[in-house]
Amino acid sequence: MSPSKPSKGEETRAVILKVALRHASMAGYHALTIGVLAKHTGMSKSGLFAHFGSKEELQIATLDEAVRRFNEAAFMPALSAPRGLKRLSALFDNWLAWTARADLSACPMMVASTEFDDRDGAMREAVIEHMQRLHQSLVKSVEMTIQTGEFAADTDAEQFAFEIFGVISSCYRSRSLFRDKDANTRARRAFDRLVADAVARPTTSAKASPKLSKASSRTVRAKSSSTR
Repeated sequence: MSPSKPSKGEETRAVILKVALRHASMAGYHALTIGVLAKHTGMSKSGLFAHFGSKEELQIATLDEAVRRFNEAAFMPALSAPRGLKRLSALFDNWLAWTARADLSACPMMVASTEFDDRDGAMREAVIEHMQRLHQSLVKSVEMTIQTGEFAADTDAEQFAFEIFGVISSCYRSRSLFRDKDANTRARRAFDRLVADAVARPTTSAKASPKLSKASSRTVRAKSSSTR
């Protein structure tokens, strides 16, 4: 069954959110107002109020749209990769590239995290909910990589996810603030180092056992010679 065609109101709301998301990624959510959107969309303020009753409602709707587009550009494509390290790597690479694919100047989720980390209210609660869900998805991806045997069994999935987020945050800062053209490359190197530290290796006992076997063999031969 084909999906139903969006209503006129849904189409209008989608256009508004597209403009709002682009503006928020450039100027921040505090600069996102009904008046600003009226100017950029050519709609009346009363028409915009019909879709968003307040500035806060507009901000939350814009954040929700950012998350939807992130999932569409980063998470969903990564799910096509085999579970484990390939999927985790795909997710990381998609996360670095999603803003360019979405034609955004910066990551609107990171912008929201910075703006509302110390401001109580409904918008902050929405940011916390989305970022916690993202963190848990990262943790689950790392846990799958442990389960496939590609990461060592004692890998701390929470710590790994924490460090991935740190790498991504640093990458976005370098790209936006310093205009660093090598930011993505540096981020990928950092990710590769994390992976190298977590990759499962043969145990010490397994490595040492052949040497012990050889030593035992020499001992047996020596005892055999002495009895002759």
